[in-house]
Amino acid sequence: MIYADNAATTKMSDAAINIMVSLIEDTYGNPSSLYTFGQKAKEVLEKSREDVASAIGSSDPREILFTSGGSEADNQALITAARLGEAKGKKHIISTRFEHHAILHTLNKLEKEGFEVTLLEVHENGIVRPEEVMDAIREDTCLVTVMYVNNEIGTIQPIREIGAICREKGVIFHTDAVQAVGHINVNVIDDNIDMLSASGHKFHGPKGTGFLYVKKGIRLVNLIEGGAQERGKRAGTENVPGIAAMAVALKDAVASLDEYNSKVTPIRDRIIDGLNKIPHSAINGDLTRRVPGNINFCFEGIEGESLLLLLDDKGIAASSGSACTSGSLDPSHVLLAIGRVHDVAHGSLRLSIGEDITEADADYIIASVSEVVEYLRGFSPVWRDLMAGKRQFIL
Repeated sequence: MIYADNAATTKMSDAAINIMVSLIEDTYGNPSSLYTFGQKAKEVLEKSREDVASAIGSSDPREILFTSGGSEADNQALITAARLGEAKGKKHIISTRFEHHAILHTLNKLEKEGFEVTLLEVHENGIVRPEEVMDAIREDTCLVTVMYVNNEIGTIQPIREIGAICREKGVIFHTDAVQAVGHINVNVIDDNIDMLSASGHKFHGPKGTGFLYVKKGIRLVNLIEGGAQERGKRAGTENVPGIAAMAVALKDAVASLDEYNSKVTPIRDRIIDGLNKIPHSAINGDLTRRVPGNINFCFEGIEGESLLLLLDDKGIAASSGSACTSGSLDPSHVLLAIGRVHDVAHGSLRLSIGEDITEADADYIIASVSEVVEYLRGFSPVWRDLMAGKRQFIL
């Protein structure tokens, strides 16, 4: 089996598994307890906080708030910035059309509460333009939130430039970095980031773990009430084994970034070159400003769901978009945002490869996708109309 859906979730690393099991067995005290057994758990918790802070360039572990994952961290960040802005009479938020639904749905909720939301275009290459962020900022803007890496097409946004604009304008800047942390170099100081969301299972940590970086001076609004955990900002006994496993996975991922990039990038490009040879296909997103493991294509005249099922029969696990919306029959909002029409967006394929990929795997993927696309087009009425000239090719 070739697993090519790492953007949906990754396999836990051996180091993460080992420390998680060890803590479950031996260090299961409540870190809020004053006795030694609980304080041992607290020591692990705080060491994990230090490691996570260091991995993203923060010198203050108190800037790390542990969460259940990226979605909770996104909600926490947006609601905090909105409430802080509202208190100052500022109720305008800027984001983009291709954010993760954890962002977009929270923005929809805030709109119903009287906030005004501006969603910027991301253009054909899937890149936000900093000058358009600058132009969109108003006197009443309380937040700019732009994802670091798009979860479907893998494009890397000019976060440092956008952050600098927000810093100059005195606007809180948040980035959903779920697909960036552990895959490319992220430094919250250099990148001018005020708040950053991340999720453990995207970089070989366990599911149900994540964190929010919050720059010192930003006072968080509580989402969960009930206890004094996480400096009183997130009630509930901390998942110490999961948090420690996430911290170990992140530390290892950051330490091996150069090795990861040098191995995965050439194989990604090999697959892109191979799939580009399929007639009436197109890569989605910028070719250079792209995370190493992401490959996203549209194939005209087919349905993505059929493509995924037939690839699964061939032992290839892939997706047609975000794992959070894989049950939807609607075309990807990300692909629509970069200008793909509905018919083309339906025929999408996302391959997100990891460090275990080989050149032989890449060649098998190319051959399998080519074969399945040709097979599906063989009985597609849309493809027959295209070939007969009854419809015009788009790709």
